[in-house]
Amino acid sequence: MLHDQYGTEFSYPVTRDGDRFEASFEPVLPEAYAGRTTLPQGRWWPTLRPASQGGTTAGLLGVDRGAPVQLIAPALNTGPHPVTVLGRRMRVEARFHDRMALVSDPLLSPHDRSRYAQRVARDETYPAQRRLPVKDLAVYDTFGGNGAGDAPRAIHEELLRRGEKLDHVWLVRDGRAEVPPTARAVQYDSLEAWEVLARARYYVVNDSVPRFFRRRPGQTVVQTWHGTPLKQIGYDYVHDYYTSPEVLEGLAHDSAQWTLLASPSSYATPILKRALGYEGEVIESGSPRTDALVRPDAERIAEVRRRLGLPEGKKVVLYLPTWRENREGWSGGYKLDLQIDLDAARRELGEDHVLLVRGHHLVGEQLRDGVRDGFVLDVSRWPDTTDLLLVADVLISDYSSAVFDFALTDKPILLFTYDLEHYRDTLRGFTFDLEEKAPGPLLKDSASLIEAVRDADAVAARFAEARAAFRAEFCDLDDGHAAERVVDRMLGK
Repeated sequence: MLHDQYGTEFSYPVTRDGDRFEASFEPVLPEAYAGRTTLPQGRWWPTLRPASQGGTTAGLLGVDRGAPVQLIAPALNTGPHPVTVLGRRMRVEARFHDRMALVSDPLLSPHDRSRYAQRVARDETYPAQRRLPVKDLAVYDTFGGNGAGDAPRAIHEELLRRGEKLDHVWLVRDGRAEVPPTARAVQYDSLEAWEVLARARYYVVNDSVPRFFRRRPGQTVVQTWHGTPLKQIGYDYVHDYYTSPEVLEGLAHDSAQWTLLASPSSYATPILKRALGYEGEVIESGSPRTDALVRPDAERIAEVRRRLGLPEGKKVVLYLPTWRENREGWSGGYKLDLQIDLDAARRELGEDHVLLVRGHHLVGEQLRDGVRDGFVLDVSRWPDTTDLLLVADVLISDYSSAVFDFALTDKPILLFTYDLEHYRDTLRGFTFDLEEKAPGPLLKDSASLIEAVRDADAVAARFAEARAAFRAEFCDLDDGHAAERVVDRMLGK
């Protein structure tokens, strides 16, 4: 199934009997670990391709994309054929006379997503709801509705552990994430979303709040942020992206809505206050998302390994790069910018390693090559990055805040910094001298990276003191009880 705008592709099995084939599937994400999530909105093209070709959208550049699936009578002449999956309306219809297309509608109805309805919800419904009493309701928001994990999830679990009498709601954008079974999903920009934002007693967020949200008396807005910043952010960022007046005004509005900021480290506190323009209360709690790494749960690790299908006896290598503003996708989002030579990595490491690749939530491009060969697995749609860090034996990253999280495990960290000078001097910039304080080697090319993965234990021993110093400076508050401290403050204890 190939999306016509974003180039996203999902594969489902086909059975063959002579010159006939049959495919039977439900239009949800095919990876079991992704949870019960439907195909995203848009038009999808069923295409038949040999498994040996792998998943590729190279056909957009003139390479064979496989054989289109065509409709024949009576299906051709009686459509469109409606179907509803997990609350999302879909339909099978013919395009270009007889080519089969699956159209996945937005979860918001045409009426609710109209400009008029959005204006009424924002300018009339939301203010009216704000005049009503607050409810015993906790709303969680991860990366603007693009996930259901990170620090908000750790806080949600701590509230459940304490047995707090709250209704739990997760804001999700177009159904992109499966929320915990202990909460219910509410679609971003829906009428209900504005109602819960107006009346929630607690709002826990790890990124920006909605542009028109206004904190009201009786509400507690907890900004957890998403890790200790290695790269420059907000007002500290001197390059083009954050220097526009519109973005800076957005930062000022955003920080004014927070009741408190949960700082992941003593190092991060002054940076976040300055860079995000925040002058309110700060609780130096540590990062709630790291509690699971400091106090790992064997059952949770075993369940993650089972759902991912990780083989016993193989070393798990997790590649977790950040995004790059100069690598914009051709139709939205950003490119993965994969610089690892997967063929060489497979030859050198495939026998006793598994490579997990997780793109940043702003990256829309999929991993294309070798994702069905048992060596490489694209885990970009896994609900919570912390789970992946728990099962990883080696982390490959670059300038991601995940480096601080994984340092708590004291396992090998490899920094694939092939664009270090450009990223530091032109694109983004760092909050400290990475070359001086790195918890692992800075590797410039794929060959040296593969060699370092092969010798990860020796590399880890060589950088043991560097990792210890890194933890002491940047992870001083992470003791496995960060969520408890944040919830104590939320509840006024």
